[in-house]
Amino acid sequence: MPLSHRGQIPAFVVMEVAKAAVELERAGRRVFHMEVGQPSTPAPATVRAAAARALEKDILGYTLATGVPKLRARIAEHYRQVHGIEISPERIVVTTGSSGGFLLAFLAAFDGRAKVAIAAPGYPCYRNILGALDVEVIAVPCGPETHYQLTPALIEEAARLHGGLDGVIVASPSNPTGSIIDAATMKALADYCRAANLTLISDEIYQGLQYGEAPVSAAALDENAIVLNSFSKYFSMTGWRIGWMVVPPDLLRGVERLAQNFFISAPTLSQLGAIAAFDATEELDGHLRRYRDNRDLVLAALPALGINQFAPPDGAFYVYADVSHLTDDSVRFCSDLLAATGVAVTPGVDFDRERGHRTVRISYATDTASVAEAMERMKAFCAETVG
Repeated sequence: MPLSHRGQIPAFVVMEVAKAAVELERAGRRVFHMEVGQPSTPAPATVRAAAARALEKDILGYTLATGVPKLRARIAEHYRQVHGIEISPERIVVTTGSSGGFLLAFLAAFDGRAKVAIAAPGYPCYRNILGALDVEVIAVPCGPETHYQLTPALIEEAARLHGGLDGVIVASPSNPTGSIIDAATMKALADYCRAANLTLISDEIYQGLQYGEAPVSAAALDENAIVLNSFSKYFSMTGWRIGWMVVPPDLLRGVERLAQNFFISAPTLSQLGAIAAFDATEELDGHLRRYRDNRDLVLAALPALGINQFAPPDGAFYVYADVSHLTDDSVRFCSDLLAATGVAVTPGVDFDRERGHRTVRISYATDTASVAEAMERMKAFCAETVG
């Protein structure tokens, strides 16, 4: 049976690296997992306790497609406490991870042949999901002059070159760069998209993981922006597959209908556990302190690897680095590094098809001792590569 064109969606390269790393572990090698962007810690104790109670007492049947009302209300309270904004719980849609949210957002906002701008480097699943939906992706090269983020000027130029746009996706903090859109730029982006009648989608799944000023939420600037968030990163709940959207009023009913048909509902146990995640701030901020220590360790080690060009790691748990002095084939470089040292990092081609052959992403979400040893192993490997 022939495979449909949607079935030929490109691989998510980081998961291919993770697969190779797991195979190496099965062969008895020690592997340092600095490829996948996930915490190395379990869900918070409050979440595990709430889930245990639910397993004992709850039927765990379907919920409303938009989510458990108590969780939606708690998310709205989170926006009140953290961002100082009032959002009706009715505009909150609980999703099967942020990935499920992306699918709902893209289906609700864009028809086939729409044109959507994303930053390059940027999260590859935006491009791959949009492509599977027959939406044209306009990857806009971004660099240090714009903090590796889109700006109104870059979007306007992309619209001119490509005969108009229908939407824009931004991420703050960003994957893979860790860069943050400052408040003034985010406001300018929201104002520009509103004036140009472009759908603004803001990926905020790494909010809570920042090492300076907290990023602003697009939800505070424009109720017509679609905001995606998740319990995976700051809340350390990747495998629970639970996230949320803040949906513009005009799209809410459409998103609900799509969720009913695609997912019925997000996992009930995960929803009930997630309510308690907001009570785990002390534990979660402890993770953030460890990430900061890990980041500082990586940044201190990079000069010894000959790496002095990288995106500003203001948030998330990544360093996106230029390794052009070592290779012009980041896929081969990462494969050789893994085979030689057991250190798994991700080639930049996952994030930037045009320039990613000269870059890698290093995740420092693991434990500090592993980060320290991994950087020592990388140092020795890079010295041999240059030699």
